[in-house]
Amino acid sequence: MKITVQKDAQVPFYNNVDFCVGTGRLGLALTKEYLEELRFVQEHIGFSHIRGHGLLSDDVGIYHEYEENGETKVEYNYTYLDRIFDAYLDLGIRPFLELGFMPGDLASGTQTIFYWKGNTTPPKDYGKWTDLVTALLRHLLERYGQEVYDWPIEVWNEPNLPGFWYQADMEEYFRLFGETFRAIKALDGRFQVGGPAICGVRDEEWIRSFLEFCRKEGIRPDSVTRHHYTVEFPEHAGHYDYHRLEDSDMRIANLQSTRDIIDSFPEFRGLPIHITEFSTSYTPKGVIHDTNLNAAYLAGQLSRLGEMNESYSYWTFGDVFEEQGIPFTPFHGGFGLVAAGCIPKPTFWTFAFYKELKKKSLGCVSREQNAVIVRTKDGYAGILWNASEEDLPMELSLEMEAQEAVLVTKTVDETCCNPLKLWHDLGEHANPAREETALLREAAHPFVESAVQKTVSGAAQLSLCIRRHGVIFFTLEGRTCKPDRGYDYERVLSFH
Repeated sequence: MKITVQKDAQVPFYNNVDFCVGTGRLGLALTKEYLEELRFVQEHIGFSHIRGHGLLSDDVGIYHEYEENGETKVEYNYTYLDRIFDAYLDLGIRPFLELGFMPGDLASGTQTIFYWKGNTTPPKDYGKWTDLVTALLRHLLERYGQEVYDWPIEVWNEPNLPGFWYQADMEEYFRLFGETFRAIKALDGRFQVGGPAICGVRDEEWIRSFLEFCRKEGIRPDSVTRHHYTVEFPEHAGHYDYHRLEDSDMRIANLQSTRDIIDSFPEFRGLPIHITEFSTSYTPKGVIHDTNLNAAYLAGQLSRLGEMNESYSYWTFGDVFEEQGIPFTPFHGGFGLVAAGCIPKPTFWTFAFYKELKKKSLGCVSREQNAVIVRTKDGYAGILWNASEEDLPMELSLEMEAQEAVLVTKTVDETCCNPLKLWHDLGEHANPAREETALLREAAHPFVESAVQKTVSGAAQLSLCIRRHGVIFFTLEGRTCKPDRGYDYERVLSFH
Protein backbone atom coordinates (compact mmCIF):
# COMPACT_ATOMS: atom_id res chain seq x y z
CA MET A 1 0.00 0.00 0.00
CA LYS A 2 1.37 3.42 -0.99
CA ILE A 3 0.20 6.81 0.31
CA THR A 4 1.42 10.17 -0.99
CA VAL A 5 0.75 13.18 1.24
CA GLN A 6 0.93 16.86 0.40
CA LYS A 7 1.38 19.12 3.40
CA ASP A 8 -1.40 21.54 2.38
CA ALA A 9 -3.98 18.85 1.66
CA GLN A 10 -7.34 19.16 3.42
CA VAL A 11 -9.20 15.92 4.09
CA PRO A 12 -12.43 15.64 6.14
CA PHE A 13 -11.82 13.95 9.49
CA TYR A 14 -13.70 14.53 12.72
CA ASN A 15 -11.95 13.08 15.76
CA ASN A 16 -13.98 13.23 18.99
CA VAL A 17 -12.42 10.14 20.55
CA ASP A 18 -12.24 11.62 24.07
CA PHE A 19 -15.77 13.02 24.45
CA CYS A 20 -17.21 10.12 26.46
CA VAL A 21 -16.44 6.64 27.75
CA GLY A 22 -18.70 4.01 29.29
CA THR A 23 -18.65 2.43 32.71
CA GLY A 24 -20.24 -0.38 34.63
CA ARG A 25 -23.09 0.65 36.91
CA LEU A 26 -22.40 3.86 38.77
CA GLY A 27 -22.46 2.15 42.16
CA LEU A 28 -19.15 0.47 41.29
CA ALA A 29 -17.50 3.90 41.53
CA LEU A 30 -17.60 3.40 45.31
CA THR A 31 -14.88 0.74 45.01
CA LYS A 32 -11.09 1.17 45.12
CA GLU A 33 -10.13 -0.83 42.00
CA TYR A 34 -12.72 1.04 39.90
CA LEU A 35 -11.27 4.42 40.81
CA GLU A 36 -7.71 3.20 40.27
CA GLU A 37 -8.58 2.04 36.75
CA LEU A 38 -10.42 5.28 35.97
CA ARG A 39 -7.49 7.36 37.26
CA PHE A 40 -5.12 5.38 35.04
CA VAL A 41 -7.34 5.94 31.99
CA GLN A 42 -7.69 9.64 32.71
CA GLU A 43 -3.94 10.10 33.15
CA HIS A 44 -3.18 8.49 29.78
CA ILE A 45 -6.22 9.42 27.66
CA GLY A 46 -8.43 11.90 29.51
CA PHE A 47 -12.09 11.53 28.57
CA SER A 48 -14.48 14.46 29.08
CA HIS A 49 -17.62 12.51 30.05
CA ILE A 50 -18.59 9.14 31.50
CA ARG A 51 -21.87 7.25 31.00
CA GLY A 52 -23.17 4.18 32.79
CA HIS A 53 -26.30 2.43 33.97
CA GLY A 54 -27.84 2.46 37.41
CA LEU A 55 -27.98 6.17 38.26
CA LEU A 56 -31.45 5.67 39.74
CA SER A 57 -31.08 2.02 40.80
CA ASP A 58 -31.40 0.99 44.41
CA ASP A 59 -27.68 0.50 45.08
CA VAL A 60 -27.13 4.26 44.61
CA GLY A 61 -30.13 4.72 46.90
CA ILE A 62 -31.64 8.02 45.79
CA TYR A 63 -35.40 7.27 45.82
CA HIS A 64 -37.31 6.07 48.88
CA GLU A 65 -40.98 5.78 49.80
CA TYR A 66 -42.23 5.52 53.40
CA GLU A 67 -45.52 5.52 55.26
CA GLU A 68 -46.45 8.30 57.67
CA ASN A 69 -49.91 8.74 59.20
CA GLY A 70 -51.37 6.42 56.61
CA GLU A 71 -49.89 8.41 53.74
CA THR A 72 -47.16 7.32 51.30
CA LYS A 73 -44.43 9.90 51.17
CA VAL A 74 -41.21 10.24 49.15
CA GLU A 75 -37.70 11.25 50.17
CA TYR A 76 -34.39 11.47 48.32
CA ASN A 77 -30.92 10.49 49.50
CA TYR A 78 -27.91 11.81 47.58
CA THR A 79 -25.16 10.48 49.86
CA TYR A 80 -23.73 7.92 47.43
CA LEU A 81 -24.48 9.99 44.35
CA ASP A 82 -22.42 12.91 45.69
CA ARG A 83 -19.54 10.60 46.55
CA ILE A 84 -19.56 9.13 43.03
CA PHE A 85 -19.83 12.43 41.17
CA ASP A 86 -17.27 14.14 43.41
CA ALA A 87 -14.82 11.36 42.53
CA TYR A 88 -15.55 11.81 38.82
CA LEU A 89 -14.95 15.54 38.92
CA ASP A 90 -11.74 15.04 40.92
CA LEU A 91 -10.53 12.90 38.00
CA GLY A 92 -11.49 15.50 35.42
CA ILE A 93 -14.50 13.68 33.98
CA ARG A 94 -18.15 14.76 33.90
CA PRO A 95 -21.30 12.62 33.91
CA PHE A 96 -23.31 11.84 30.80
CA LEU A 97 -26.58 11.25 32.64
CA GLU A 98 -28.44 8.09 31.62
CA LEU A 99 -31.80 8.19 33.40
CA GLY A 100 -32.37 4.63 34.62
CA PHE A 101 -33.05 2.11 35.87
CA MET A 102 -36.28 2.24 37.88
CA PRO A 103 -36.05 2.50 41.69
CA GLY A 104 -37.73 -0.51 43.29
CA ASP A 105 -40.21 1.63 45.23
CA LEU A 106 -41.28 3.41 42.04
CA ALA A 107 -41.37 0.41 39.70
CA SER A 108 -44.60 -0.90 38.22
CA GLY A 109 -43.26 -4.46 38.01
CA THR A 110 -40.58 -6.85 39.16
CA GLN A 111 -38.64 -7.47 35.91
CA THR A 112 -34.91 -6.94 36.42
CA ILE A 113 -31.75 -7.33 34.37
CA PHE A 114 -28.19 -8.30 35.23
CA TYR A 115 -26.50 -9.83 38.22
CA TRP A 116 -27.22 -6.63 40.16
CA LYS A 117 -30.94 -6.65 39.30
CA GLY A 118 -31.63 -3.30 37.69
CA ASN A 119 -35.40 -2.86 37.44
CA THR A 120 -36.52 -2.36 33.84
CA THR A 121 -40.23 -1.64 34.18
CA PRO A 122 -42.02 1.70 33.71
CA PRO A 123 -42.82 3.87 36.72
CA LYS A 124 -46.04 3.13 38.57
CA ASP A 125 -46.58 6.88 38.85
CA TYR A 126 -45.24 9.19 36.13
CA GLY A 127 -45.66 12.23 38.35
CA LYS A 128 -43.36 10.73 40.97
CA TRP A 129 -40.91 9.78 38.20
CA THR A 130 -40.67 13.31 36.80
CA ASP A 131 -40.48 14.71 40.35
CA LEU A 132 -37.51 12.39 40.96
CA VAL A 133 -35.75 13.51 37.78
CA THR A 134 -36.27 17.23 38.35
CA ALA A 135 -35.30 16.97 42.03
CA LEU A 136 -32.09 15.20 40.98
CA LEU A 137 -31.22 17.95 38.49
CA ARG A 138 -31.94 20.68 41.05
CA HIS A 139 -29.62 18.94 43.50
CA LEU A 140 -26.86 18.69 40.88
CA LEU A 141 -27.20 22.38 40.05
CA GLU A 142 -26.99 23.32 43.71
CA ARG A 143 -23.90 21.19 44.26
CA TYR A 144 -21.96 21.64 41.01
CA GLY A 145 -23.28 24.86 39.51
CA GLN A 146 -24.11 25.78 35.95
CA GLU A 147 -21.69 23.32 34.38
CA VAL A 148 -24.47 20.76 34.91
CA TYR A 149 -26.26 22.26 31.91
CA ASP A 150 -23.42 20.85 29.80
CA TRP A 151 -23.90 17.31 31.13
CA PRO A 152 -25.85 15.50 28.37
CA ILE A 153 -28.99 13.62 29.45
CA GLU A 154 -30.28 10.40 27.90
CA VAL A 155 -33.68 8.93 28.73
CA TRP A 156 -33.27 5.21 29.56
CA ASN A 157 -31.15 2.53 27.84
CA GLU A 158 -32.00 0.21 24.94
CA PRO A 159 -35.81 0.28 25.26
CA ASN A 160 -36.05 -1.68 21.99
CA LEU A 161 -34.77 -4.77 23.85
CA PRO A 162 -37.33 -6.48 26.13
CA GLY A 163 -34.75 -7.18 28.82
CA PHE A 164 -34.02 -3.46 29.20
CA TRP A 165 -37.62 -2.19 28.90
CA TYR A 166 -40.62 -4.32 29.75
CA GLN A 167 -41.87 -6.03 26.56
CA ALA A 168 -39.85 -3.49 24.51
CA ASP A 169 -43.07 -1.46 24.53
CA MET A 170 -42.45 1.38 22.08
CA GLU A 171 -45.51 3.44 23.01
CA GLU A 172 -44.72 3.20 26.71
CA TYR A 173 -41.16 4.32 26.08
CA PHE A 174 -42.36 7.27 24.05
CA ARG A 175 -44.56 8.24 26.98
CA LEU A 176 -41.55 8.00 29.31
CA PHE A 177 -39.47 10.12 26.98
CA GLY A 178 -42.15 12.71 26.39
CA GLU A 179 -43.03 13.25 30.04
CA THR A 180 -39.37 13.27 31.07
CA PHE A 181 -38.37 15.68 28.32
CA ARG A 182 -41.14 18.15 29.11
CA ALA A 183 -40.45 18.05 32.85
CA ILE A 184 -36.74 18.72 32.35
CA LYS A 185 -37.31 21.53 29.86
CA ALA A 186 -39.92 23.09 32.17
CA LEU A 187 -37.26 23.11 34.90
CA ASP A 188 -34.73 24.77 32.58
CA GLY A 189 -34.49 24.74 28.80
CA ARG A 190 -30.70 24.71 28.94
CA PHE A 191 -30.58 21.02 29.81
CA GLN A 192 -29.69 18.84 26.81
CA VAL A 193 -32.02 15.84 26.53
CA GLY A 194 -31.80 12.99 24.01
CA GLY A 195 -32.95 9.46 23.21
CA PRO A 196 -34.01 6.77 22.37
CA ALA A 197 -30.70 4.97 23.18
CA ILE A 198 -31.56 1.96 21.02
CA CYS A 199 -29.34 -0.98 20.14
CA GLY A 200 -29.53 -3.18 17.07
CA VAL A 201 -32.99 -4.71 16.94
CA ARG A 202 -35.43 -2.89 14.62
CA ASP A 203 -33.19 0.15 14.84
CA GLU A 204 -34.45 1.93 11.72
CA GLU A 205 -38.08 1.41 12.75
CA TRP A 206 -37.39 2.75 16.22
CA ILE A 207 -35.49 5.83 15.03
CA ARG A 208 -38.16 6.75 12.50
CA SER A 209 -41.03 6.13 14.93
CA PHE A 210 -39.25 8.13 17.65
CA LEU A 211 -38.90 11.14 15.37
CA GLU A 212 -42.52 10.82 14.21
CA PHE A 213 -43.59 10.82 17.85
CA CYS A 214 -41.48 13.89 18.57
CA ARG A 215 -42.91 15.71 15.54
CA LYS A 216 -46.47 14.85 16.56
CA GLU A 217 -45.87 16.00 20.15
CA GLY A 218 -44.02 19.17 19.19
CA ILE A 219 -40.83 17.94 20.85
CA ARG A 220 -37.36 18.74 19.53
CA PRO A 221 -34.82 16.45 21.20
CA ASP A 222 -31.35 17.90 21.57
CA SER A 223 -29.81 14.73 20.17
CA VAL A 224 -30.58 11.25 18.92
CA THR A 225 -28.75 8.47 20.75
CA ARG A 226 -28.05 4.91 19.68
CA HIS A 227 -25.53 2.10 20.17
CA HIS A 228 -23.10 0.39 17.82
CA TYR A 229 -21.68 -3.15 18.09
CA THR A 230 -19.93 -5.00 15.29
CA VAL A 231 -20.08 -8.77 15.79
CA GLU A 232 -22.29 -11.67 14.79
CA PHE A 233 -24.17 -13.77 17.35
CA PRO A 234 -21.72 -15.54 19.66
CA GLU A 235 -20.89 -19.15 20.32
CA HIS A 236 -20.98 -19.80 24.07
CA ALA A 237 -18.41 -21.94 25.89
CA GLY A 238 -18.28 -21.98 29.67
CA HIS A 239 -17.80 -18.43 30.91
CA TYR A 240 -16.93 -17.07 27.44
CA ASP A 241 -18.44 -15.81 24.18
CA TYR A 242 -16.69 -16.26 20.82
CA HIS A 243 -17.69 -13.91 17.99
CA ARG A 244 -16.90 -13.25 14.37
CA LEU A 245 -16.47 -9.60 13.40
CA GLU A 246 -18.91 -8.11 10.93
CA ASP A 247 -17.80 -6.25 7.83
CA SER A 248 -16.60 -2.80 8.90
CA ASP A 249 -18.10 -0.99 5.90
CA MET A 250 -21.48 -2.63 6.52
CA ARG A 251 -21.49 -1.42 10.13
CA ILE A 252 -20.63 2.13 9.05
CA ALA A 253 -23.48 1.97 6.50
CA ASN A 254 -25.86 1.05 9.31
CA LEU A 255 -24.81 4.20 11.17
CA GLN A 256 -25.29 6.25 8.01
CA SER A 257 -28.86 4.95 7.77
CA THR A 258 -29.63 6.63 11.10
CA ARG A 259 -28.14 9.90 9.83
CA ASP A 260 -30.24 9.62 6.66
CA ILE A 261 -33.48 8.95 8.56
CA ILE A 262 -32.94 11.96 10.82
CA ASP A 263 -32.12 14.22 7.89
CA SER A 264 -35.26 13.07 6.06
CA PHE A 265 -37.26 15.04 8.66
CA PRO A 266 -36.82 18.74 7.76
CA GLU A 267 -37.37 19.88 11.33
CA PHE A 268 -34.68 17.46 12.66
CA ARG A 269 -32.11 17.72 9.85
CA GLY A 270 -28.61 17.98 11.29
CA LEU A 271 -29.64 16.90 14.78
CA PRO A 272 -26.53 15.55 16.58
CA ILE A 273 -26.16 11.79 17.00
CA HIS A 274 -24.43 10.49 20.11
CA ILE A 275 -23.36 6.84 20.04
CA THR A 276 -23.57 6.29 23.78
CA GLU A 277 -22.16 2.76 23.57
CA PHE A 278 -19.91 1.13 21.01
CA SER A 279 -17.50 -1.77 20.86
CA THR A 280 -16.98 -4.98 18.94
CA SER A 281 -18.69 -7.61 21.12
CA TYR A 282 -21.80 -6.65 23.09
CA THR A 283 -21.16 -9.06 25.97
CA PRO A 284 -18.85 -8.62 29.00
CA LYS A 285 -17.31 -12.02 28.27
CA GLY A 286 -16.54 -11.41 24.60
CA VAL A 287 -13.00 -12.72 24.34
CA ILE A 288 -12.19 -10.50 21.35
CA HIS A 289 -12.04 -7.47 23.69
CA ASP A 290 -8.66 -8.55 25.08
CA THR A 291 -6.97 -9.04 21.70
CA ASN A 292 -4.78 -7.05 19.33
CA LEU A 293 -7.34 -7.71 16.60
CA ASN A 294 -9.85 -5.69 18.63
CA ALA A 295 -7.39 -2.77 18.72
CA ALA A 296 -6.74 -2.85 14.98
CA TYR A 297 -10.38 -3.24 13.95
CA LEU A 298 -11.47 -0.36 16.18
CA ALA A 299 -8.70 1.85 14.81
CA GLY A 300 -10.54 1.64 11.50
CA GLN A 301 -13.88 2.38 13.16
CA LEU A 302 -12.51 5.43 14.98
CA SER A 303 -11.26 6.85 11.70
CA ARG A 304 -14.86 6.94 10.40
CA LEU A 305 -17.28 7.29 13.30
CA GLY A 306 -17.12 11.06 13.10
CA GLU A 307 -18.51 11.03 9.56
CA MET A 308 -22.08 11.02 10.84
CA ASN A 309 -21.89 11.16 14.66
CA GLU A 310 -21.20 13.97 17.09
CA SER A 311 -19.69 11.58 19.62
CA TYR A 312 -19.05 7.88 20.22
CA SER A 313 -18.55 6.43 23.68
CA TYR A 314 -16.51 3.24 24.04
CA TRP A 315 -18.10 0.65 26.31
CA THR A 316 -16.20 0.63 28.78
CA PHE A 317 -13.11 2.21 30.37
CA GLY A 318 -12.34 -0.68 32.75
CA ASP A 319 -13.10 -4.26 33.70
CA VAL A 320 -14.70 -3.55 37.09
CA PHE A 321 -18.04 -4.68 35.71
CA GLU A 322 -20.69 -7.09 36.97
CA GLU A 323 -23.58 -7.37 34.51
CA GLN A 324 -23.19 -11.15 34.29
CA GLY A 325 -21.50 -11.66 37.61
CA ILE A 326 -18.03 -11.17 39.05
CA PRO A 327 -15.29 -12.03 36.50
CA PHE A 328 -13.29 -15.20 37.16
CA THR A 329 -9.99 -14.12 35.59
CA PRO A 330 -8.16 -10.90 34.66
CA PHE A 331 -8.52 -11.70 30.92
CA HIS A 332 -12.15 -12.79 30.64
CA GLY A 333 -13.26 -10.79 27.61
CA GLY A 334 -14.41 -7.83 29.65
CA PHE A 335 -15.48 -4.62 27.94
CA GLY A 336 -12.75 -2.49 29.51
CA LEU A 337 -9.79 -0.71 27.99
CA VAL A 338 -7.85 -1.91 31.04
CA ALA A 339 -7.87 -5.27 32.80
CA ALA A 340 -7.71 -5.84 36.54
CA GLY A 341 -4.51 -4.49 38.04
CA CYS A 342 -4.53 -1.52 35.62
CA ILE A 343 -3.14 -3.64 32.79
CA PRO A 344 -3.80 -1.73 29.56
CA LYS A 345 -5.20 -3.89 26.78
CA PRO A 346 -4.11 -3.27 23.18
CA THR A 347 -7.32 -1.32 22.48
CA PHE A 348 -6.35 1.13 25.23
CA TRP A 349 -3.49 2.30 23.03
CA THR A 350 -5.73 2.73 19.99
CA PHE A 351 -7.67 5.30 22.02
CA ALA A 352 -4.51 6.85 23.45
CA PHE A 353 -3.13 7.20 19.90
CA TYR A 354 -6.28 8.90 18.61
CA LYS A 355 -6.22 11.27 21.59
CA GLU A 356 -2.57 12.11 20.83
CA LEU A 357 -3.51 12.66 17.19
CA LYS A 358 -6.25 15.06 18.26
CA LYS A 359 -3.86 17.08 20.43
CA LYS A 360 -1.26 17.38 17.68
CA SER A 361 -3.51 17.94 14.68
CA LEU A 362 -3.54 21.11 12.60
CA GLY A 363 -5.76 19.42 10.02
CA CYS A 364 -6.09 16.07 8.32
CA VAL A 365 -4.03 15.50 5.17
CA SER A 366 -4.85 11.84 4.44
CA ARG A 367 -7.54 9.36 5.46
CA GLU A 368 -7.30 5.94 3.86
CA GLN A 369 -8.56 2.41 4.49
CA ASN A 370 -5.64 1.68 6.83
CA ALA A 371 -4.35 5.12 7.78
CA VAL A 372 -5.18 8.57 9.02
CA ILE A 373 -2.49 11.27 8.89
CA VAL A 374 -2.62 14.85 10.19
CA ARG A 375 -0.41 17.90 9.82
CA THR A 376 1.34 19.04 13.02
CA LYS A 377 3.31 22.14 13.98
CA ASP A 378 6.59 20.58 12.85
CA GLY A 379 5.52 17.87 10.42
CA TYR A 380 3.07 14.98 10.59
CA ALA A 381 1.46 12.45 12.93
CA GLY A 382 -0.56 9.43 11.98
CA ILE A 383 -2.11 6.11 12.88
CA LEU A 384 -1.69 3.01 10.72
CA TRP A 385 -3.55 -0.24 11.35
CA ASN A 386 -3.94 -3.74 9.98
CA ALA A 387 -6.91 -5.88 11.00
CA SER A 388 -6.09 -8.57 8.43
CA GLU A 389 -4.37 -11.92 8.93
CA GLU A 390 -1.33 -10.96 6.82
CA ASP A 391 1.37 -8.34 7.35
CA LEU A 392 0.75 -5.05 5.53
CA PRO A 393 3.77 -3.25 3.97
CA MET A 394 3.15 0.49 3.65
CA GLU A 395 5.06 3.13 1.71
CA LEU A 396 4.53 6.76 2.72
CA SER A 397 5.72 9.80 0.81
CA LEU A 398 5.28 12.93 2.93
CA GLU A 399 5.98 16.39 1.57
CA MET A 400 8.36 18.28 3.88
CA GLU A 401 10.42 21.46 3.78
CA ALA A 402 12.86 20.34 6.47
CA GLN A 403 16.04 18.67 5.19
CA GLU A 404 16.06 16.22 8.06
CA ALA A 405 13.29 14.72 10.17
CA VAL A 406 12.98 12.29 13.04
CA LEU A 407 10.55 9.41 12.76
CA VAL A 408 9.17 8.05 16.05
CA THR A 409 6.91 5.00 16.01
CA LYS A 410 4.89 3.38 18.78
CA THR A 411 3.85 -0.14 17.85
CA VAL A 412 1.11 -2.28 19.35
CA ASP A 413 0.79 -5.76 17.90
CA GLU A 414 0.83 -9.41 18.85
CA THR A 415 4.64 -9.49 18.94
CA CYS A 416 5.51 -6.51 21.10
CA CYS A 417 2.42 -5.47 23.12
CA ASN A 418 0.36 -8.51 23.98
CA PRO A 419 -0.38 -9.03 27.69
CA LEU A 420 -2.97 -11.68 26.82
CA LYS A 421 -0.30 -13.95 25.32
CA LEU A 422 1.98 -13.48 28.33
CA TRP A 423 -0.87 -14.33 30.71
CA HIS A 424 -1.57 -17.45 28.65
CA ASP A 425 2.12 -18.46 28.59
CA LEU A 426 2.39 -17.99 32.35
CA GLY A 427 -0.45 -20.46 32.90
CA GLU A 428 -3.67 -18.40 32.74
CA HIS A 429 -3.76 -17.88 36.49
CA ALA A 430 -7.16 -16.66 37.65
CA ASN A 431 -5.65 -14.67 40.51
CA PRO A 432 -2.10 -13.69 39.57
CA ALA A 433 0.30 -12.63 42.30
CA ARG A 434 1.38 -9.01 42.51
CA GLU A 435 4.69 -9.79 40.83
CA GLU A 436 2.90 -11.46 37.93
CA THR A 437 0.49 -8.56 37.56
CA ALA A 438 3.44 -6.16 37.46
CA LEU A 439 5.04 -8.27 34.72
CA LEU A 440 1.82 -8.22 32.71
CA ARG A 441 1.75 -4.43 32.97
CA GLU A 442 5.32 -4.31 31.63
CA ALA A 443 4.25 -6.40 28.61
CA ALA A 444 1.31 -4.10 27.89
CA HIS A 445 3.09 -1.02 26.54
CA PRO A 446 3.93 -0.02 22.96
CA PHE A 447 7.34 -0.69 21.46
CA VAL A 448 9.01 2.66 20.68
CA GLU A 449 11.55 3.13 17.89
CA SER A 450 13.16 6.15 16.22
CA ALA A 451 15.11 6.94 13.07
CA VAL A 452 16.50 10.04 11.36
CA GLN A 453 15.10 10.55 7.86
CA LYS A 454 16.69 12.65 5.11
CA THR A 455 14.21 14.32 2.78
CA VAL A 456 14.72 13.91 -0.97
CA SER A 457 13.19 16.33 -3.49
CA GLY A 458 11.07 17.88 -0.75
CA ALA A 459 9.62 14.65 0.63
CA ALA A 460 10.39 12.03 3.26
CA GLN A 461 10.02 8.43 2.15
CA LEU A 462 8.95 5.94 4.83
CA SER A 463 8.75 2.16 4.55
CA LEU A 464 6.80 0.58 7.38
CA CYS A 465 5.32 -2.85 7.92
CA ILE A 466 2.22 -3.19 10.06
CA ARG A 467 2.15 -6.75 11.29
CA ARG A 468 -1.18 -8.57 11.41
CA HIS A 469 -3.57 -7.13 14.01
CA GLY A 470 -1.17 -4.23 14.52
CA VAL A 471 -1.55 -0.53 15.19
CA ILE A 472 1.28 2.01 14.76
CA PHE A 473 1.29 5.62 15.88
CA PHE A 474 3.99 7.73 14.24
CA THR A 475 5.31 11.25 14.22
CA LEU A 476 7.59 12.65 11.56
CA GLU A 477 8.84 16.10 12.48
CA GLY A 478 11.63 18.38 11.34
CA ARG A 479 14.88 17.91 13.25
CA THR A 480 17.73 20.24 14.11
CA CYS A 481 20.49 18.60 16.12
CA LYS A 482 22.32 20.88 18.59
CA PRO A 483 24.91 18.78 20.44
CA ASP A 484 26.61 20.00 23.60
CA ARG A 485 30.27 21.08 23.39
CA GLY A 486 32.45 18.01 22.95
CA TYR A 487 29.58 15.54 22.51
CA ASP A 488 29.82 13.23 19.47
CA TYR A 489 27.11 10.58 19.34
CA GLU A 490 28.88 8.43 16.71
CA ARG A 491 32.09 8.53 18.73
CA VAL A 492 30.14 7.46 21.83
CA LEU A 493 28.87 4.39 20.00
CA SER A 494 32.29 3.49 18.57
CA PHE A 495 34.19 3.91 21.85
CA HIS A 496 35.81 0.62 22.95
